[in-house]
Amino acid sequence: MLGKVYTAALMGVEARLVEAEADVSKGLPFFNIVGLPDAAVKESKVRVRSALINSGYKGPASQRCVINLAPADLRKEGSGFDLPIALSMLHAGKLIKDDHLKSTLFFGELGLDGALKPSPGALIFALLARKKGFEKMVVPTPNANEAAVVSGVKVFGASHLDQVVEFLNNQIELRQAEVSLSQLFSNAGDYEHCLSEVRGQESAKRALEVAAAGGHNLLMIGPPGSGKTMLAQRLPGILPELSSEEAIETTRVYSVLGLLHNELPLITLRPFRSPHHTISDAGLVGGGVYPRPGEISMSHNGVLFLDELPEFKKNVLEALRQPMESGAVTISRAQGSLTYPARFMLIAAMNPCPCGYLGDSQHLCRCTPRQVRQYRSKISGPLMDRIDLQIEVPAVRYRELAGEALADTSANFRERVQRARAVQEERFSRSRIHCNAQMGNRNLQKFCKIDDASHQMLENAVDRLGISARGWSKILKVARTIADLDGQLNILPRHVSEAISYRLLDRANA
Repeated sequence: MLGKVYTAALMGVEARLVEAEADVSKGLPFFNIVGLPDAAVKESKVRVRSALINSGYKGPASQRCVINLAPADLRKEGSGFDLPIALSMLHAGKLIKDDHLKSTLFFGELGLDGALKPSPGALIFALLARKKGFEKMVVPTPNANEAAVVSGVKVFGASHLDQVVEFLNNQIELRQAEVSLSQLFSNAGDYEHCLSEVRGQESAKRALEVAAAGGHNLLMIGPPGSGKTMLAQRLPGILPELSSEEAIETTRVYSVLGLLHNELPLITLRPFRSPHHTISDAGLVGGGVYPRPGEISMSHNGVLFLDELPEFKKNVLEALRQPMESGAVTISRAQGSLTYPARFMLIAAMNPCPCGYLGDSQHLCRCTPRQVRQYRSKISGPLMDRIDLQIEVPAVRYRELAGEALADTSANFRERVQRARAVQEERFSRSRIHCNAQMGNRNLQKFCKIDDASHQMLENAVDRLGISARGWSKILKVARTIADLDGQLNILPRHVSEAISYRLLDRANA
């Protein structure tokens, strides 16, 4: 007797259709799973057998059974195959009808008592189900809202194996999960922190606004307590709201990691990730025996904040270089390669020297020039070239701390940023580029034309500061963003001058 049920396997942030086939026959009790299962899938036979027996389906569980997860050359991971395996055995034993099986996708982990437990990847499976033309999905109740975010597929949540069987036999009706995207996005602008809370640092706020408007990377250099972390934490609050497409892209990553729940089935706020400097390269970029997303993928469409930048291991920082350029990270293992999205804004902070007080009029710096060079040399030139804005964040004076807060809130900054981003969206409407920071050489030549005075200014800066070709292109991109904020069609000399002023370390090394 043969039975077949449709499910899916995760492949990075994508999913592949899998057929769970069961061959149940008379004979001594035997249970085997084939089709490149990992350890968690191999253990399914223990969970599934106990779940079937404790749910009253002793027949299939006490016979000879072989499960094939096709295609056989695709590696299967995770506990989400429990429910499809159990249903394929029941189908083979003629205990469930065929009516719904061909049009329904199943997944979920089973407890020993038959209870359904959540599994990662519900959103990704729902996207696959819509793409492949499935009408329905049956998932554990805690995964129902996550899957229901995808329109075009009816999602039913169940809490026990018995409920699924009775639903397939038309004995009961399962409640269809429904999610209102408009309601989920209604709180998309609610951020905890506001830029009006930061006293002083007006030049740093301006640099933050430029970075947000063009999607540029930013490095802040200043003594301890000058407000670098406060500024970074408030950056997501001035970025444009996530579009529905960006929200789905971001949620895919969190779905793979199993970090979603029914109350928050969709990521509607731009992520802000701030890993500790002791993080490994696998933790930051992603990796493992079976590659998982790292912090840079969890920052997709958001902000990755690296505080105390020179304290990170050199190999960890160097691993950032390729994702910062391509917007994705590919992790290769013997079993194959997986690609995760990683289009993020890098915001970094560091002290000017090991003690932190170089150039501070209120504190004495005891670091030698050699110690300062060694400290700064921990950040390689190629990585520094990929950071568009490098600014100084000086210590805040008492008058600024004790004075009244300025009225310029994050909402005001966001309004200006959104106007600049709207210009960029129109400019790049025929490409996959969303902001100035993502421009390639062709777009740079087309949209970043400058006059003779700006050419002369830029030539002097490149010769005097020793700016590289990549640094030159970064200046042009930042100047284009400043012009967009200024409402100017053409890049003017004042825009180029301001962009050059954001190359702090180039000036320091000149």
